[in-house]
Amino acid sequence: MIRSLSVPAFLLLACLLSGAYGMLHNQVSYSISEEYFTKFKFDQFGISPETPERLGAAIVGWQASWWMGAFIGLFLIPAGMLVRGDVGYVFAVLRSFVVVLSTTMLVGALGLLLALVFAGSNPDVDSMLREAMITDPIAFRRTASLHNASYIGGLLGIFAGWASILRSFLRENERLNLESREGEE
Repeated sequence: MIRSLSVPAFLLLACLLSGAYGMLHNQVSYSISEEYFTKFKFDQFGISPETPERLGAAIVGWQASWWMGAFIGLFLIPAGMLVRGDVGYVFAVLRSFVVVLSTTMLVGALGLLLALVFAGSNPDVDSMLREAMITDPIAFRRTASLHNASYIGGLLGIFAGWASILRSFLRENERLNLESREGEE
């Protein structure tokens, strides 16, 4: 009963976590390159010019990422059903969500770090960005790298979340086997 009731709740939680992550992530991204939003993302997501820019970045973050939570949840929630006990199941799924968020943050930060180290001037790309009225093409590309790396981190997080659930499943089986052997003695 708990499992069937928890599925929609977990899907909602995954969407809320993912959307909140996107909102906070875009605050960091906006600090790196305002132009990434004002000259690209706001148009892409239909954000009104009257909307305060930080709020607009948060709205873009929500719209760009809440659905990723549903996608991730569709993989992790059924995998959590491997864990036998209801309490173990709930904690395994919650732990896997934390693992996904951690993986996403880590890979996103790594993408930004690599962009900071390697995203120097690129005359061809910088020229195209300047034609699009981007005054700081390096910051723009760094922000794009952070965004792309975060999506990759979310996808890798699915596998890390699965590993977390598998670990919970194996621990539970080991505990049950140990209890079974002790009961036989």
